[in-house]
Amino acid sequence: MATSQGETGVTIPLQYNDSHWKSIFEKYDLDGDGKISYQELKAMIRGSAYCNDIPAGVVRMVMRKADLDDSGYLEYTEFIAMIHRKDMQGVFGHLVQKYVHTMVPQRPTGLMQSVRQSSDIPDGQYEEEYTCRPPAIAMVIISIIEIILFMYDVIAHKSLSVEGPAATLFIYNPHKRYQAWRYLTYMFVHVGIFHLVVNLLVQIMLGIPLEMVHKWWRVLIIYIAGVIAGSLGTSISDPTVYLAGASGGVYAIITAHVATIIMNWSQMEFAVLQLLVFLVITSVDVGQAIYNRYVADTNDQVGYVAHLAGAVAGLLVGINVLRNLEVKTWEKAVWWASIVTYSVLMTAAILWNILYTSYYED
Repeated sequence: MATSQGETGVTIPLQYNDSHWKSIFEKYDLDGDGKISYQELKAMIRGSAYCNDIPAGVVRMVMRKADLDDSGYLEYTEFIAMIHRKDMQGVFGHLVQKYVHTMVPQRPTGLMQSVRQSSDIPDGQYEEEYTCRPPAIAMVIISIIEIILFMYDVIAHKSLSVEGPAATLFIYNPHKRYQAWRYLTYMFVHVGIFHLVVNLLVQIMLGIPLEMVHKWWRVLIIYIAGVIAGSLGTSISDPTVYLAGASGGVYAIITAHVATIIMNWSQMEFAVLQLLVFLVITSVDVGQAIYNRYVADTNDQVGYVAHLAGAVAGLLVGINVLRNLEVKTWEKAVWWASIVTYSVLMTAAILWNILYTSYYED
């Protein structure tokens, strides 16, 4: 490994070429004066990828150790030394390793870079996109509304049922299809605590990670698309079924993960494993619902079509609206195919509900 000795007398291992380090240094030299101040260093260490989870005291210690000439600033040679000093990583342990990983994204160079560019080896770029700025708020707000309305119904009706004031107003009722808001608002009411808790867990545990990479508004679009697809699909396949719960949106969130895995395959470290997990979860749940309905004949009235339709919407809309970190030619074809497929399916479902009124007559 080549080394270089700067003006401070510190031996610097050059793992990357000078232009690479220079670009990193200039990125965090916010005022462009050729030096990184304490405030700039703090902004660098406590950047968006960490959600301010490194204590201010640790930042001061880093600055004190890295500022070799006590000038109050980090010059370029001191910056390089800070990155590579083994004793600093030993002193600060996991925190320093963590901030160095974020500050200097570990990109392959030389032969390894050529190998990655000519193969499908993931580079972990997707994982580096996680951030709390802007905060992930969509799934949290929806979850809070669902909890409030559930508690309101329980208190008002004094029982766990869908006959409370909110449920009566918001549930999808096939006999009140002219009240168009019900195609969306059924997501706010749930049948029982278990039904509510399961949906909340999925929304929070899977929705928030999506928001941290793709922003809350994209995830909200997918969620709502899944909810509407769920009610439209149910109205066609099960015209007598009353629909409650956020399962359409929840399944849209699940398959949105599949969409982002497909579109960011080479940028994700564990794409295959993640894809298998989400496919298994979706297949098992939908398969169980179909089995109970048509084989076991349990007549539980579970709107499995809402699950399936929400899942399809989440996949198609996810491909369209989620971020694609590196667009490839075949991905453009998939994008167009998904948007055309989604538009055709939704238009057909809406027209069916509007025009085929005799289908819904008692």
